[in-house]
Amino acid sequence: MLTKKRYSVKDMVLWTRKETFFYLFYAGVITVLYKVFGFTFLNVPWTPVALIGTAVAFMIGFQNNSAYGRIWEARKIWGAIVNTSRTWGMKVQDMVSNAHAPNPVSESVIKEEKRILVYRHVAWMTALRYAMRTRKSWETQHTSQTNREWRDMIHIPEEVSSLDDNLKLYLSDEERHYVMSKPNKQTALLYLQSAHIRKLKDVGLIWEFAFLELENVLEELFTHQGKSERIKNFPYPRQYASLSLYLTRVFALLLPFGLIPEFADIGQSMTDSFFLIGKYFIWVAVPFCAVVSWAFHTMERMARVGENPFEGTSNDVPISTISRGIEIDMRQMLDEDESIIPSQFPEEKHVQM
Repeated sequence: MLTKKRYSVKDMVLWTRKETFFYLFYAGVITVLYKVFGFTFLNVPWTPVALIGTAVAFMIGFQNNSAYGRIWEARKIWGAIVNTSRTWGMKVQDMVSNAHAPNPVSESVIKEEKRILVYRHVAWMTALRYAMRTRKSWETQHTSQTNREWRDMIHIPEEVSSLDDNLKLYLSDEERHYVMSKPNKQTALLYLQSAHIRKLKDVGLIWEFAFLELENVLEELFTHQGKSERIKNFPYPRQYASLSLYLTRVFALLLPFGLIPEFADIGQSMTDSFFLIGKYFIWVAVPFCAVVSWAFHTMERMARVGENPFEGTSNDVPISTISRGIEIDMRQMLDEDESIIPSQFPEEKHVQM
């Protein structure tokens, strides 16, 4: 999902509005207690607050780099799936033929065998993207109200229809029932592909070298699948994520106690020259605290959202769009009628699925 989003300041404010209101309210309460009620003991030396802020900045920076690394690796994996899928379609088109068949078959039979191999590959991509969208216990972005609002607006395809319904479009009933009975459905589909091309080799519709070439492509697909599953099934280490979250909250809670006295002192020093400004200058600390807390919170939250690049948020890799794009390309290469080729999933809120 690298070219699919166009975020505005409005989007960011709406996404973090609850936290923003809390930071404004919290800083306002501390300021009222300090200024109006004279609770001047609500004072924390700025040095330890600044030290905690520095530690938080390092932790959040590390977390963001790691999260972006996971997103970028996932995007490269699915980019490789695009290339290997096109290679599969090309080799199937050219290598399944009567050239080495002792008993040649009709062109319609050849065309049907190619169609089955291509459709089964589309079924593999479909099963893989559904597996990547399956929610893991450590994926918690759906628990946030604003994240749920985004998910409700973008309608992830894997949440609209079931895998079984989708596989009906590409597989025979016998194969579909077999695949749905397996826990790892994408692996079962690649096994079916291997068995199919071996059968074609046995009857001479694929010669020995072509069989090995197609097996090598299947091996590449297994590699891409394994890499994608590794990211999906191995969460970002919780000790780093949890520490960043807790330190960010501690810093946001301590920040007003360090900044408000500083603004009070600045205001006091201004009263001789600018009485009105100096008298009310302490209130500038409220939006200032809120902005600083918002910046740290938003960076930390961006890192949390990016930890799991297949979760289905607006910042994730658009595996549904990628898969549908490959399907369209491969079915066009089969010279199918455009009316039966599905259209690309539409963008919603400038977000690809």
